Amino acid sequence: MKTSIAVSALVLACQTLAQTPTGFTPSVAAHLDVIFGSKVVNPPGTPLSKSDTSRQPTIGTTIQLNGTYYIWMMIDLDASTNFANPKAGQPATYLHTVLRDLKPSSQKTASGVYVLSTTATGPVSWFAPAPPAESPPHPHRYTNLLWEQPANWVISQDANNQLQNKRSGFNVTDFQRAAGLKDPVFANYFNVTG
Repeated sequence: MKTSIAVSALVLACQTLAQTPTGFTPSVAAHLDVIFGSKVVNPPGTPLSKSDTSRQPTIGTTIQLNGTYYIWMMIDLDASTNFANPKAGQPATYLHTVLRDLKPSSQKTASGVYVLSTTATGPVSWFAPAPPAESPPHPHRYTNLLWEQPANWVISQDANNQLQNKRSGFNVTDFQRAAGLKDPVFANYFNVTG
């Protein structure tokens, strides 16, 4: 009995530490603040509506970052290869957004967040969550990843091809390898149901 309680507590603690959905690779333990207006994505997996997520969120961390620039990505883990009729398609990921050159602020906001901002609109501009109505309805997990951007980073041709031509069925680890990035340093995810 005591063993099963201890194991259950350990499993719960591990799930609490992960900022990415169970089974997602790469798994990330550090929390990325994702804020849509007054809606804060905390804990990871917080349900939000399409209207809540219609505008690009504020991204940040509660610790001051040491890096110069960062890359932010948002990907839908529960899309379909057939947007018009999701049941007729196969399950697939869908790349929504990749922004580069995010610079951390040196001052915390009143809520204790060091905001990351950029004037860049790409390499993949903001595309709001828009899961279709499905029967039965199910939440789409929108996963947000933050990488430290290497100095003088240039997107390789292979990585750029993935960003522009492989948005449906997008593979994060393939992109990370092609782009010359280390593992993400922060992450978070939220759920939106069509």
